[in-house]
Amino acid sequence: MKITAFNPQIITRNGEEIIRLFEALGFEKRHDQEGIGELNVEGIRMKDANGFYLDISQPDLPLQRDVTAIRMNVDDFDAAYQLLLSHGFKNYYVDRINETPTAKSALMIAPSGFSINLVQHIRK
Repeated sequence: MKITAFNPQIITRNGEEIIRLFEALGFEKRHDQEGIGELNVEGIRMKDANGFYLDISQPDLPLQRDVTAIRMNVDDFDAAYQLLLSHGFKNYYVDRINETPTAKSALMIAPSGFSINLVQHIRK
């Protein structure tokens, strides 16, 4: 398994407020995709002049508060998912994997509480 991207991610119901904050810090929107998977996620990717990335995700879920995670893209979702499970991580969505024709993802929670949003982009 190879990690292909690794950056912070904020999962929220208030994306516009967070976008404005990070724009004030010098980040620009690079990518905005709506209606991702069964969770109907809006995904916003931002980048600053130094090359730092931030992802903001707005799922169609009743979140009580924002979740800060590490987005980790990999080339083998199943291997990474099993590795995280073997280290005690739990899938936030229980056994549900968010799948689209172009990606698989799952929000994994560590025993200590930090989160990794595991993603594999599927190239055809």
